[in-house]
Amino acid sequence: MTTTSPPVTSTSPPARTSFSRGAVFLVLAAVAVAATLVASIGLGSRDISPLEIVRILLNPGGEAYNSHVMWTERIPRSLLGLLVGAALGASGLIMQALTMNPLAEPGILGVQQGASMFVVLGILYLGVTGLQGYFWMALIGSAVTSALVYLIGTRTNAGSSTIGLVLAGVALAAVMSSLITLMVVRDQAVFAHLRFWSVGQLTGRAAILDEVLPFAVAGLLLALPLGRTLNILSLGDETARGLGVRVERARLAAAAVAVLLCAAATAAAGPVAFVGLVGPHIARMLVGPDHRWSLPLSMALGAVLLTAADTAGRLIVDHGEIQVGVMTAAVGTPFFVWLARRRNLVRV
Repeated sequence: MTTTSPPVTSTSPPARTSFSRGAVFLVLAAVAVAATLVASIGLGSRDISPLEIVRILLNPGGEAYNSHVMWTERIPRSLLGLLVGAALGASGLIMQALTMNPLAEPGILGVQQGASMFVVLGILYLGVTGLQGYFWMALIGSAVTSALVYLIGTRTNAGSSTIGLVLAGVALAAVMSSLITLMVVRDQAVFAHLRFWSVGQLTGRAAILDEVLPFAVAGLLLALPLGRTLNILSLGDETARGLGVRVERARLAAAAVAVLLCAAATAAAGPVAFVGLVGPHIARMLVGPDHRWSLPLSMALGAVLLTAADTAGRLIVDHGEIQVGVMTAAVGTPFFVWLARRRNLVRV
């Protein structure tokens, strides 16, 4: 008696489909980053053509004025914009994945308010006035605030550690914002210095590219391998433990990377809103919830969004420019409202 085997159906593996789709969008994102970089270098109060940019890059001793503008201002500013945008994009996606909150962004854990608080304290008690001083005070403030949020959030009875972290971050952010206002309104000199730093901008901040570079690059390199871990954590704590993941250790490591990225970006450019919200959501819309692809794509989209916003801010006003923090808020606020009104948010 002969037995017949069941018919074999040929279907393409989902992993391969995800790989091809993610690879295509990553290539397109890389092209967008390159195009945005060229536009950021070439456009401004004095336009420099792409051909002239290539000529100056190949021959730095070319046309004196354009060469000086490119090497001392445009290139460092554009690279800083790419770094800050990529850091905010990655930080936002990691925070959304860890908190299971699709509306989360880097300010949700109080990191930006902690940075501002320490900048104010540095101005008041240490006489900090320069960009380098602002950077280091903001970096320390971000780290201290994140540690406080973690200590408080993991000891609350909120039902889960992710909810506890969000509640602790929101509470600390509110307290620190009140203290900052109290200290600033009583001292005009502190207000003048803080106003320069607290408006998210890249103007005049190219000098701190060397300071932010090691922190941002280290954070981005540490973030790239987190995609698989975030995928497993998104299945729930019990499932993740069943798959051999030490949940608390993995969540703490991912949160530390997110804080490092957000702290470096905030210390360099000041508080810049919505890049960490918009970039991750567009990435998930394009490649789905697989963090192995959405994480690097979110980095690229964050870099494009922030650098493009900075370039647009230089072109809208004839004499002067609009700060990048204002530009991202103008674009991000309608996106946030639309996102909050959606019945089915993109899965985190």
